[in-house]
Amino acid sequence: MPWFVKIEEGIVDRPIFDQYVPAHKEFVRGLIAKGHQAKSGYWSCYGGGMLLFQAASMDEAKAIVAQDPLVQNGCVHYKLYEWKVAVE
Repeated sequence: MPWFVKIEEGIVDRPIFDQYVPAHKEFVRGLIAKGHQAKSGYWSCYGGGMLLFQAASMDEAKAIVAQDPLVQNGCVHYKLYEWKVAVE
């Protein structure tokens, strides 16, 4: 299954962003349970992060990202890429 990367930049104040982090973590746990091998994290400097996951297609990846509470609640701007693994 192809890998996808959502690279995001936070666009709201931290207290607003932080109220959606628990729901985002639960969302990622759900992706893991469904076999998407998801990993989520943030940059060491404040302001953004990344979600790495597998999906069958770009259309499925877009649908998955649309369900992320950080996206649904307008906390981030993001770009979605298919990541081509060169070395394993």
